[in-house]
Amino acid sequence: MTNENVDVAVIGSGPAGLAAAVSAKENGANYVVIIDRNSWKGGILPQCIHDGFGLEETGNSMTGPEYIQMYIDDAKKHNIDFLTETMVINIDKNKTITAVNKNGIYKINAESIILSMGCREKTRWNIMVPGDRPSGIYTAGVAQAFINLYNIIPGKNIVILGSGDVGLIMARRLKLEGLNVLGVLEILPHASGLPRNVVQCLDDYEIPLYLNHTVTHIDGRERLESVTIAQIDNKKNIVKGSEKKIKCDTLLLSFGLIPENELSKDAGIKIDNITGGPVVDQTYETNIPGIYACGNCLQVYDTVDVLSKSAKLVGKNAVVKLIKNKKSIFVKPGKNIRYVIPQIINKKGLINFTMRVNKPAQNVTLKIKADEKEIYKKKQRWVNPANMIELTLEITHEILKKGKTLVVNLHE
Repeated sequence: MTNENVDVAVIGSGPAGLAAAVSAKENGANYVVIIDRNSWKGGILPQCIHDGFGLEETGNSMTGPEYIQMYIDDAKKHNIDFLTETMVINIDKNKTITAVNKNGIYKINAESIILSMGCREKTRWNIMVPGDRPSGIYTAGVAQAFINLYNIIPGKNIVILGSGDVGLIMARRLKLEGLNVLGVLEILPHASGLPRNVVQCLDDYEIPLYLNHTVTHIDGRERLESVTIAQIDNKKNIVKGSEKKIKCDTLLLSFGLIPENELSKDAGIKIDNITGGPVVDQTYETNIPGIYACGNCLQVYDTVDVLSKSAKLVGKNAVVKLIKNKKSIFVKPGKNIRYVIPQIINKKGLINFTMRVNKPAQNVTLKIKADEKEIYKKKQRWVNPANMIELTLEITHEILKKGKTLVVNLHE
């Protein structure tokens, strides 16, 4: 068994983990180690060969591999250690990590731990699509890896279920490969992915988007032969007479991501039922002192640029031990707000908030109240569940001392 003492241990070498590790090193940490179960560094980005990464952060549009290489180079420059092909099997409340790889078992004692395990795609069994179990059914991310990393075409006639961003991007990618993309189905009355991806990946390539539609049955023996689709009403019931069968050999699934938090749960970290990620305070610290969370294991971000920006704050906070006020106030989502992060505030100062709405709306007003006193008000021309709302608000000593809750509402 190998025992190591480190200043900061980061679990996950995706963009959040790399950004947090580099930031921790830049803010004074002496020994930083990144642990990842994969043989490569960078998480999912090496297979994201489309551009658009880094625009907000650097002003340059990069592909996923170019963007992540920038952080890998920074990590090497700062002499950050990597343990790849290493599986973390336990984290205890004393911030001791137990990990294993082909060389044996590691006990890593950390002053601070940063969780950045990312997320995974929902599968057919998360929404229980009925029917046969043939080959030819993939998540959009798996299909992306097949094409971009292994030069394997998943199929020829493709239906995409769910309008998440990876599914939209894959619709365009498949079309560019000369494949027949028959359409994208979305059970909601609006697309789940970013509006710009709907325009650039579907509209520009004349790929139809069927809102309020889903797959009701899968048919095929060895290989997928067809899917039955139907229109859905506002109560999620099938509209009678709307069912029709589409012949296809491939079905891609793109209906959401699940933050990876099995380790967090086992460690006793409190999980938010809406985001699927840890409950954190304004420093991104969990209920276990010294353990922080960032990236898509905290919440699913719109863009890598925003994710990396918040991860840098986490890296800094993991090193700079912020003095906390014993008084805490709780942040709660109100009218048409799905969730708000952070969920807890225990220190005065400028606090960065991120949140998502429940449904699209126009010409609305975002209001925040500390108990019954309004402390923030701003007009929003347009809001959408696919677009994260960010804002910075000063929490004064008076708010922290007198308040019990902050409630965020969206008024029409």
